[in-house]
Amino acid sequence: MKTYSKEINSVYLILKDEFPKHRTPVVELIEAQTKNPFKILITTILSARTKDGVTAEAVTRLFKYVNSPQDLLGLSQSNIEKLIFPVGFFREKARYLKTLPSVLNDLYNGTVPDTVEELVKLPGVGRKTANLVVAVAFNKPAVCVDIHVHRIFNRLGYLHSKTPLETEMILREHLPVTFWTTFNSYFVSFGQNRCSPVHPRCSGCPIIDYCSRCGVSCPA
Repeated sequence: MKTYSKEINSVYLILKDEFPKHRTPVVELIEAQTKNPFKILITTILSARTKDGVTAEAVTRLFKYVNSPQDLLGLSQSNIEKLIFPVGFFREKARYLKTLPSVLNDLYNGTVPDTVEELVKLPGVGRKTANLVVAVAFNKPAVCVDIHVHRIFNRLGYLHSKTPLETEMILREHLPVTFWTTFNSYFVSFGQNRCSPVHPRCSGCPIIDYCSRCGVSCPA
């Protein structure tokens, strides 16, 4: 990763200002509404490869019946499937949720852990999910890289990585720690609302001056 300290700082501050103009990402919305690490974990698991609107509707239905790990034990896997449909991979996610209480109890006495290393031992939890839970549920520094963060940092030209995991490892080394807790929210919101995978809305983009894509071939 090249040295872009001033540029990254400027981009971060601009996207921070842009963030309130857009709909709050669903995981942050659940955090604001519940302050409940368990519900934040559930929401993060369900949000993978799923649009925020679909996730929000699914957790609204699910949380009518589920407020704690014990509540999941009272639901069959098929009932969970019906409640969370049509989130992406809903059958797999229902299976993860059904086994989650047992694993939480066996490993962590029923409490959601607050480190990436512990969270990835839970069913359905990869590094992206774990980092996001650490940052949102526990307000601890964590580098959460999803496809939006991966795409935007590469599109800006600040790094040239092939996978979100590679992007995470580079950002862990170079991104200022003061940005870790909140940068995912800002970049994800920006990716969802403007810097989309196909046909990004570059005209009027607030960070166009920092984007290498726009210096070469950017659509209007």
